[in-house]
Amino acid sequence: MADASVYADNIMKYAKGYNKAAAEKIVGHLGIALRHKDSSVVACSDDRELDRIRDKWCRTRLGLALNQKELDAGIAKICDHMKAEGGQKCRVAFYYLLAEHFGKLDHLAS
Repeated sequence: MADASVYADNIMKYAKGYNKAAAEKIVGHLGIALRHKDSSVVACSDDRELDRIRDKWCRTRLGLALNQKELDAGIAKICDHMKAEGGQKCRVAFYYLLAEHFGKLDHLAS
């Protein structure tokens, strides 16, 4: 499994700060998926992937009870925020930024 420090620079490029404990939890959560190029990145052009992120990450892992429109707006904001990364954004940074956006970094870090 990768160390969270591998992703620190990418996270800090976009985040307001850096919560190492939260980043480590994200890396641990993603586990083996980070070993494969395709599953280690987010393609914002893939609606099915964004649906999975909304349902599995935002609702289940972050525990967000917001409606679909609010969650989709947050995801779209992160896609736009990371547009400099091109078509594939680092999944660890993307998930970190979603947690930051929705105020859940401390939840993850605990």
